[in-house]
Amino acid sequence: MKTKLFFDTEFTGLHKNTTLISIGIVSECRKVFYAEFTDYDKSQIDDWLQKNVIDKLILGYLAKLSPFGDRPAVLARDLTKENEIKILGDSENIKNELINWLEQFEEVEFWSDCLSYDWVLFCDIFGHAFSIPKNVYYIPFDICTLFKDRGIDPDISREFFGYGGEMSEQKNKHNALHDAKTIMQCYYVMCED
Repeated sequence: MKTKLFFDTEFTGLHKNTTLISIGIVSECRKVFYAEFTDYDKSQIDDWLQKNVIDKLILGYLAKLSPFGDRPAVLARDLTKENEIKILGDSENIKNELINWLEQFEEVEFWSDCLSYDWVLFCDIFGHAFSIPKNVYYIPFDICTLFKDRGIDPDISREFFGYGGEMSEQKNKHNALHDAKTIMQCYYVMCED
């Protein structure tokens, strides 16, 4: 049986030259991987991305407070949460950390929301789709399709649906880790029968 991994990415725009800003992954057994990229194309950041994505990054802000600055390295592993890794680094550093993190699972399948860009960018971390780790199932799954299949308007607010109408969750929208957790929550609300 495959372990479900729920994921989201934030990136520099809905166009073919977009670059990854962050990725959040949460396993059904609550293991977490969160990374912020230091080598995204900063020239593509507009006012909307600055306010809704960049300003919600966690580690980049902490790096500015750190005496080590914004260097590409593993910045944080929350030792109080043994199943959680959070890193700040360049694409190569993040790829290596992600490969190591994925090795703990025998087989995984990925779930996301409107995942066209997310899946392409995920595969791009490894070079291309044929280079993804062998334990990753090559077909991703989309909760948009699951919403439609269950007769639910796929345009529904994910936070509203997943958290029972609690809109306070909306404030963290567009942080990849928050969105990955919201995707997982929506999945379990739809599939708890």
